[in-house]
Amino acid sequence: MIFESNVSRRGFLAESTMMNRMTASSILLAAFLVGIVSVAQETIAVVLAQSNAAEFQSLFDGKSLNGWTQITGNPKLWAVEDGSLVMLGEGGGWLGTGRDHADFEFDFEFKLTPESNSGIYLRAPADKSHISRTGMEIQLLDETHPRYRDIKDWQKTGALYHVSPPAPGHLKPTGEWNRMEIRLEGPHLIVKLNGAKVVDDRLDSHPELDAEHPGLKRTTGRVGLQSHNGRVEFRKIRIRDLHPVRQ
Repeated sequence: MIFESNVSRRGFLAESTMMNRMTASSILLAAFLVGIVSVAQETIAVVLAQSNAAEFQSLFDGKSLNGWTQITGNPKLWAVEDGSLVMLGEGGGWLGTGRDHADFEFDFEFKLTPESNSGIYLRAPADKSHISRTGMEIQLLDETHPRYRDIKDWQKTGALYHVSPPAPGHLKPTGEWNRMEIRLEGPHLIVKLNGAKVVDDRLDSHPELDAEHPGLKRTTGRVGLQSHNGRVEFRKIRIRDLHPVRQ
């Protein structure tokens, strides 16, 4: 009886050990499968997000101003020369895209001349208001010119005008082509100048400016090219909508 009891106990222990190993293996397998499912879900989410975003669309054909709307100013101060869209001086108002954009990526190349001053309007209302306040403006400026030696940091190229100063040192000399990339998604704004991130800001992080800058709360509007003074050339202008315009 004692022998049989020991055998039974050994058999029970062996069976228990096997069951424990099987349970542990099952847990590991379940965890592995959960991990695979999680990765798959994340991958699918990324693919869907990318598929929902439109492709880049050119906004300038190199030959005409087709697709642009003269919002204010003298249309004779905008021209096309040698494949570039050119701002010829003060008084040209601004050119706007043909429709509103909400969340988007906008990139282009620009060339400044001595003392020139321009800007890019974002989520702008298509009217004659002060767009750097009622919408938003990214500054383009020959900031090295003596005329501008006393300007504020938020007036320099790449700045969200009067709101966010840019990281310095990335603007090329006048007469050379620069590349700017702007990404605006919800309240998150990123500006890159010649490959360097110069602004990374949230529009809702400036409550002290709400009264003066109602445009920071806008969710949609035109993208525009501003005429301030001097000659500025633009080329390779394109946009990609990240999400449909909110109604």
